[in-house]
Amino acid sequence: MKPQPKLLQQLSAEWVEAKEAERDATERRRLIEDEMVRLLEVQPTDEHTRKVEAEPFTIKIACRISRKVDGDMAQEIAAENDMQDHLALLFRWKPELSMAAWNAVGDNVKQVFARAITATPGRPSFTIIKD
Repeated sequence: MKPQPKLLQQLSAEWVEAKEAERDATERRRLIEDEMVRLLEVQPTDEHTRKVEAEPFTIKIACRISRKVDGDMAQEIAAENDMQDHLALLFRWKPELSMAAWNAVGDNVKQVFARAITATPGRPSFTIIKD
């Protein structure tokens, strides 16, 4: 079935309009959340969940810290400290690989271990329920 150009153009225009409205709504929501974080003196660097009553609303704010683990470094540290048994207990192994980058380097580079663990605060998430 051949697409109808006029209908496809109309749907495309509506899609673009909807995406713009979605971006605007997300930006507005985040500005409101940022103001609530300031008003409630929420510390996004602390991991916690806080519940606040504001009749007729119940506001739940969850703050989390995003952590990224470098698997190579964790393995190296475990080997250096004879703690390999702790790897499976402390970490979930979910390697992701960029095949283009992997294929572009030699075997010697592939065996090099990078060193890094990064911890950054995540954006507080909100749940607001009208009673």
